[in-house]
Amino acid sequence: MAASVTNIPIGTPARTEARRLTGSQIIWDTLINEGVNVVFGYPGGAIMPAYDALPDFPGLRHILVRHEQGAAHMADGFARASGRVGVCVATSGPGATNLVTGIANAMMDSIPIVCVTGQVASTLIGSDAFQETDITGITLPITKHNFLVSRVEDIMPTIRQAFYIASSGRPGPVLVDITKDAQNANTEHRYDASPIRLPGYRPENHPLPEEIERALEMMKHAKRPMIFCGHGVIKANATALLLELVQRTNIPVALTLLGLGGFPASHPRSLGMMGMHGEAWVNTAIQEADLILALGMRFDDRVTGNLKTYAPHAKKIHFELDPAEINKNVKVDLALLGDLRETLRLLVPHAEKLSIDSWVDHIEALKGDSAVRDIRELPDSGRLFAAHVIHDLWRYTQGSALVVTDVGQHQMWEAQYYKHDHPRKLLTSGGLGTMGFALPAAMGARFACPEEEIWVVAGDGGFQMTACELATCAQENIKVNIAVINNGYLGMVRQWQQFFYGGRYVATPIKSPDFVKLADAHDLKGIRVTRREEVQSAVEQARANKETTIIDFRVEQEDSVYPMVPAGADLDNMIRRPMPEAKHNPIFETGKDP
Repeated sequence: MAASVTNIPIGTPARTEARRLTGSQIIWDTLINEGVNVVFGYPGGAIMPAYDALPDFPGLRHILVRHEQGAAHMADGFARASGRVGVCVATSGPGATNLVTGIANAMMDSIPIVCVTGQVASTLIGSDAFQETDITGITLPITKHNFLVSRVEDIMPTIRQAFYIASSGRPGPVLVDITKDAQNANTEHRYDASPIRLPGYRPENHPLPEEIERALEMMKHAKRPMIFCGHGVIKANATALLLELVQRTNIPVALTLLGLGGFPASHPRSLGMMGMHGEAWVNTAIQEADLILALGMRFDDRVTGNLKTYAPHAKKIHFELDPAEINKNVKVDLALLGDLRETLRLLVPHAEKLSIDSWVDHIEALKGDSAVRDIRELPDSGRLFAAHVIHDLWRYTQGSALVVTDVGQHQMWEAQYYKHDHPRKLLTSGGLGTMGFALPAAMGARFACPEEEIWVVAGDGGFQMTACELATCAQENIKVNIAVINNGYLGMVRQWQQFFYGGRYVATPIKSPDFVKLADAHDLKGIRVTRREEVQSAVEQARANKETTIIDFRVEQEDSVYPMVPAGADLDNMIRRPMPEAKHNPIFETGKDP
């Protein structure tokens, strides 16, 4: 890894003496004292005073993005990979509005980022001044909180509050909009490290002892229990406690997309992913379960299918941090409100082994000889399929890479064929489903994990949305490996058109640039792969290269992700993989995968 990435100086500790600083200097001084050592941003008129002060703070590295959306995704990727708060910076007007998609993405997946934006001078607010936009009004529905700062004295305490709000309770994005005159003004400044107290903000909840007792009693009487591992398991650093719970009780574990890695895929009680493109046996087992322990997940529609028929026989215990999620989508029998790790610390020591061998055997029988689970080799017919690429990438990296996916078919294939045994090794856009997320998020993750092997897995459509950040990789000497699953379509939309719109491929065939030449144009490396026997060599070359490397995998064009629960259908009413002789005609049935 390049020294410019690995050797980022850590911010200096807080200074105790008062100094006269400008608001611009206070911005950077406060960020450093909050533990920040890298920010992702793009300068402009209303934030220019802050950028002018940036050289005074060598402990802070600034990454010049090519589009502000990339800055927000980089801050997001940094936060997901590190568990710390990511920071992005933009100017007013179009700079701030370009952050919106990235902010919404962080909000949907509960990612702690702080966005600092410049604003026109306070005397001009409301006058439709050049590049004036009410960014606090725009982002009100997609931030955990936001601030407009017009006084230099308020900059430091507001940024400190932003970090506290972003990282406490259920995490989320916070925006701090700072007027240009506040940046230019000066005041006596001393960093205040005292605890943050916000009237009315109470992010902590704790389960009652009698609620823990009731959960244990419900577990004791269950015959067909399941544990759901959601994103909250990873965010609460509760993976070890979940593993202990399973070892004590023998309860099998199903995972949400964002929960992958929260429980080891190699563990014998790991069932795999649930939901729209989850494993068929998992969805069937959910419909047959009599108890569900839902850990840090929100019963998203992509997980439940038809709510009226969802898990009809199961009592449900919801382990959740945010009271707003309780009974929002699925009515539960018991809610254990509080930090998941603390809740499990209270429950796990008292959990007992359950007599559920017949239930475990039944689920094993449901799996049958499915091709998705523990295969060592996928059949090779001479054509290159996306499943080949993902499966081989898993084999050649020995499952140890940090993988950042974009959104679409390749995202689901990654979830099926790359087995994650450790948390924070899969970063993906879940709730918002943001195409273009992967490349900038991986770049942010690089600064959180400088020694990790990082792979981007993206489709040819989504990759083009933020491919401009290749220039940032080149300028900032950032090394990531990029696997473009290139099928010439907006693949997931094409799949829906095939299944539900009579095969009319409207606006889904997509032409791409020559990705190898695109890499070369940025002084990066590019490789093209058209046959499976070329995959290993390409992966090895990418891993050996010091530069960011793009591998253009030309895969089968009209392949589809199976199984698939149609939107709004019963969870166990899945579209299954067609028989080989009819593979171009999807079959709607409820048997096991051939």
